[in-house]
Amino acid sequence: MTRPTLLSLAIASLLAATSAHASIDLIAIDGLSGNSTDRSVETAASLENGAPGNLLGGLGSGLAYAGGNTFLALPDRGPNAIAYNSAVSDTTSYIDRFQTITMKLAPSAPGSALPFALVPTLTRTTLLHAATPLAYGNGVNAGLAGGEPALNRLRHTRYFTGRSDGFAPDASSTSPLDARLDPEGIRVGSDGAQVFVSDEYGPYVYRFSRNSGERTGIYKLPDAFAVNFLSPVGNDEIAHNSAGRVANKGMEGLAITPDGKALYGAMQSPLLQDGGTAGAYTRIVRIDLQTGATRQYAYQLTNIGTDAKPKYPTISDIVAINDHEFLVDERDGKGLGDGSVAAYKRLYRIDLAGAPDAGNASGAANLAPLAVGKTLFLDLVQALGAHGIPATEIPAKLEGLAFGPDVVVDRVRKHTLFVSNDNDFVGTVTDGLHPGGVANPNLFFVFSVDAADLPTYVAQRIVSH
Repeated sequence: MTRPTLLSLAIASLLAATSAHASIDLIAIDGLSGNSTDRSVETAASLENGAPGNLLGGLGSGLAYAGGNTFLALPDRGPNAIAYNSAVSDTTSYIDRFQTITMKLAPSAPGSALPFALVPTLTRTTLLHAATPLAYGNGVNAGLAGGEPALNRLRHTRYFTGRSDGFAPDASSTSPLDARLDPEGIRVGSDGAQVFVSDEYGPYVYRFSRNSGERTGIYKLPDAFAVNFLSPVGNDEIAHNSAGRVANKGMEGLAITPDGKALYGAMQSPLLQDGGTAGAYTRIVRIDLQTGATRQYAYQLTNIGTDAKPKYPTISDIVAINDHEFLVDERDGKGLGDGSVAAYKRLYRIDLAGAPDAGNASGAANLAPLAVGKTLFLDLVQALGAHGIPATEIPAKLEGLAFGPDVVVDRVRKHTLFVSNDNDFVGTVTDGLHPGGVANPNLFFVFSVDAADLPTYVAQRIVSH
């Protein structure tokens, strides 16, 4: 008899309740262990903080549909939850990568808690690199060795890494010479051969070869998004800049239109000149993939504090419904992994058709009249709670969104929406709510969406790869 794993027991505990009935409903959950390793055995050596260089974690920072039953999952800058050196914000020379995962959905056995069983399988790990030289930190001020990965010399290439001192000191934060990359959003091009990635450090938006992982394109973002004072410590960057992205809250989400002609990048929090983390209006940027031209939109975050003491969530992802409508993931940082109770994780629907350009506006007062309208599409805390998942067990960072292949539920064809979590490379959580330790896997939640709820949905056309 097969011995149950910590992951299988964790999934079973999430499925303890019977199914709820709704037009948008949870139909499957499964995941990959946060204590396993990926397929990049050449990066297995310990990082500066002692963690394996190929720890399988952070997958849900970004999630992209790649056609058929294939998805690409994007870890962020690596395992920096282990405190070891504050001079580099505890970041390491973890080599940035994306993971290729097959997601097999099949009807569940009679009596199962959910109507479908999901089986995710990691099939490939692709390391991200550049054909041109990159600027790595020398580590002197942090008491560390240089940040260039040893694999660079073995492979004669230049890999992007998560270490925060990997920047060109005499350039702005959006310099394409920087080795530091904190990937957060990912989408596949219509040709199936190109992958687009957005980042928090620059922010940057890059194009990579899906096959080799080599950077093949750079998309210039507006100058107003860059900061000019650079530091490996995020709080220092915030303190010494009055304009540009907030450190660690750059371009978090990325969408691609179904025709593959444009990207839409969402900033996690407002720019410093717009109020920073205390601001109510963040920005979404449209990038024309043929011309590189950009257009900005203002997006109003929900106040989850009080009128006297406002507090705002962050945007974690954006996914296209069609060429002008999108779902936007707004969330708090509460839940499993934070030792707290999840409260606010919602998907909003927006329509950018005819929305004004916010590129020349600055500050909350000027952005307010330009903000696009939004309507609630799905309350994830409520939807997961309806299936008996306690708010303490809902992952704190539900960060990835991707539409998947249609399925048939009760003889009705429905769309699927996949939601993934960033487990921060922490495979087992031990805190006040879980003193004995609990599995913290890389989870995928699958929702079915009735066509009536998204009558204007257009699936992305991806050439088989």
